[in-house]
Amino acid sequence: MAWNEPGNSNNNDNDKDKNRNQDPWGKPPKNNGGNEGPPDLDEALRKVKDTLGKFLGGKKSSNNSGGNHNNNGSFGLPILPIALIIIIGIVGVWLSKAVYIVDQQEQAIILRFGKYYETVNPGLHIYFPPVEQKFQENVTAERSYNKQGQMLTSDENIVDIPVTVQYRITNLKDFILENNNPIESLENATDSALRQVAGSTTMDDILTSGREKMAVEIQEELTNMLDKYQTGIQVTQVNIQSATAPYAVQSAFDDVIRAREEQQKLKNEAETYKNGIVPDARGEAARIAASAVGYREAIVDEASGNAIRFEKLLSAYQQAPQITRDRMYLDTIQEVLSKTSKVLITGKDGQNQVIYLPLDKMMNSQKALPTESGNLTKPSTNMTRQQTTSPTKNTADSRARGER
Repeated sequence: MAWNEPGNSNNNDNDKDKNRNQDPWGKPPKNNGGNEGPPDLDEALRKVKDTLGKFLGGKKSSNNSGGNHNNNGSFGLPILPIALIIIIGIVGVWLSKAVYIVDQQEQAIILRFGKYYETVNPGLHIYFPPVEQKFQENVTAERSYNKQGQMLTSDENIVDIPVTVQYRITNLKDFILENNNPIESLENATDSALRQVAGSTTMDDILTSGREKMAVEIQEELTNMLDKYQTGIQVTQVNIQSATAPYAVQSAFDDVIRAREEQQKLKNEAETYKNGIVPDARGEAARIAASAVGYREAIVDEASGNAIRFEKLLSAYQQAPQITRDRMYLDTIQEVLSKTSKVLITGKDGQNQVIYLPLDKMMNSQKALPTESGNLTKPSTNMTRQQTTSPTKNTADSRARGER
C-alpha cells in the first residue's frame, strides 16, 4: 500500500475509507481550498484524561463507535488523592517559610498583624505567615561606614578629612521599627558631626596631633544623634585617617609642614641645651651662694673675735701701757718678718746698711713649686720688688722702729 494509506487489513471497509483520508500521522489532509475544520475538543479532553489516568491509577476512558464519552459524563479522575497532594504541597511550602533558625550572632523580631509581638533569641523557631512577619539581623558583627569630604576649619581653611565609623546593631526593634532608614540616618549624622567638630578645630590640629581628640568628639556627637533618632545603632569607634589639604594648595601645605617640623626640631635642640646648661648653672649658683654664706660667717666670726681681742687688749693696755705697747710691737714685727726672706742689718744710727739676701732658701723655694709642665716657677714678684726696694725707704723704716 502507499505510504499515505495506513490501515489494518483486519478492519472493515469503512475504516479503510476513513484511513485513506488521513496522512501517516493520523491527521486528515487539508482541503483544496485551504480551509481546515475546527479541532475536536472532546478528543483533546479524552487524551488528557487518559494521560492523567495512567499516572493517578484511574481507568482509561472507553471509545464508542460514535466517539462519545462515558454515560456519567466525567473523566474518571480520583478527586481525593489530588486534593491530598495539593494540600501536602501547600503545607510543605508554608513550613519551609515558617520554620527558621536564628544563629548565635543574630536576633529576630516578629510582627503580628503589623504590630510588634516579640524579640526572638538564637535557636529554632516558627512563625505564621502571612499573619506574622519576621525580621532577622546580625547584632554582633562590626560594620563600617566610610565618609570623606572637604571641611571648613575654625581658622577658615579647607581640608579633606576621611572618616571611618565602626558600628553594630544593639536594639533590633528600634533598628527595624523606630526608624525608616537607620543606615541613611547614620550617614547623615556622621556628616553633621564631622562638620560640627571640624568647624571648631584649627587646621594645624587636624593635620597633626589633634586627630585623636577630634575622633573622640565626633564619636560622642554621633552617639547623641543616633540615640535621639532611635536607630538602634551603637558607634564603637571613629577613626580619622591622615587629613590632607586640597590638591590645588597641596605644595604650599607641604612647605608649611616642613617648616613646622624644622621649628619643632630647633625647639627640641634648644630644650636639650637648656636641660644640659640649666642644672650646671643652678649647681654653680648654689655653690656660690653656699660660699658666700660661708664667707659671711667667717668674716662675722673673725670680726667678733677681733672685737673681743681688742676689748681684752684695751683692758690690758689700761693696766700696763708700756708693756702692752712693746708686746704689740714685737708681735707685729714677728708677724711681718716671718713672711719675708729679706734680712736687714744696720749699724749704729742706721749707718752702714747691708741687705742680706738668702739665695739658698730662695732657690729651694723655687724648686719646691714646679708647674704642671715641669718648669720651675719664676721668683715672686713681691720678692723682687722687696729686693729692689730703695735703701732710703729701708733706712726710714729702721729709724722709725728705733724711735719706738
